[in-house]
Amino acid sequence: MSNILIIKHGSLGDLIQANGAMKDIKEYYQNRKVLLLTSAPYSIFMSECPYLDGVIIDKRLPRWNFFYLYNLKTLLSKYNFEKVFDLQNSSRTSFYKKFILKNAEWSSSINTLEPGQSKKDFDTYPVLDRMELQLSKSNIPLKYVKKVDLRWAQEDITKLIEKYTNRNFILIFPFCSKKNQNKKWPYFKDLISKIRREYKNNYSILVAPGPHEIEDAKSLNANIVTMNGESINIKMLISLIKESSFVIANDTGPAHIASHLKKKGLALFGSHTSAKKVSIENDNFKTISVNKLSELDVETVLSLIKKNLN
Repeated sequence: MSNILIIKHGSLGDLIQANGAMKDIKEYYQNRKVLLLTSAPYSIFMSECPYLDGVIIDKRLPRWNFFYLYNLKTLLSKYNFEKVFDLQNSSRTSFYKKFILKNAEWSSSINTLEPGQSKKDFDTYPVLDRMELQLSKSNIPLKYVKKVDLRWAQEDITKLIEKYTNRNFILIFPFCSKKNQNKKWPYFKDLISKIRREYKNNYSILVAPGPHEIEDAKSLNANIVTMNGESINIKMLISLIKESSFVIANDTGPAHIASHLKKKGLALFGSHTSAKKVSIENDNFKTISVNKLSELDVETVLSLIKKNLN
């Protein structure tokens, strides 16, 4: 029997947003195996997703590495993929369409375009709208693409929370990946100090740093959430966000998680993209958008926190 492949390499926020689309695809292909091609950092997490029958790791080595590409092609050919849903829509996946999986039927942004429409114009649409249009072109019934359900990705973290706080808590994500430093607001340390003065003992302030952020987190006046001295895993992270009273973040994966969990919170955007384009704002989770994050002052952020937290 032929199988179905979904391609979504990352990042974490992108994979979270694609969960609804994955559920729609799996429900349509109930009698087929649906597998995900993704990056190694997300393989364990996504292997537990109930909408998938398996995960294949793509190391995404350079395209001049012919030995790797040959092995990847050989591996993928064993699964007899009938159709590929390219939810990454990158230059790499376009290359895969031509040379790695050229015999499968493809669903991508390219074959979603209306006559006369360019991919550049299509890419300005909100990300969930784009996935909805892409799936509709393959006649996939649209039930969940805009209703991301993360209940499968949560676990009991009672002991973890008891370790770091005995009251309600505000969860802060002041970091971002090294390649996206333009997403980083530089005044989180000052903000934490002002939140403490404003709310005194009503809330604990927690940060949950990634593997390369723990040392930087020590400079903040906040409780650093780790497990055995290391970063918590993605399911713990999602569960921690679920239990928080308020989330403050840059435009990163945790912000998208908070949004889909309908948590109260605030995400800070510079000119790198817009909140509308990444489909992140809702009745509970708000955003601030400015041209330069360095020009966004602490008082403006604090006033919006006070408005939405109380």
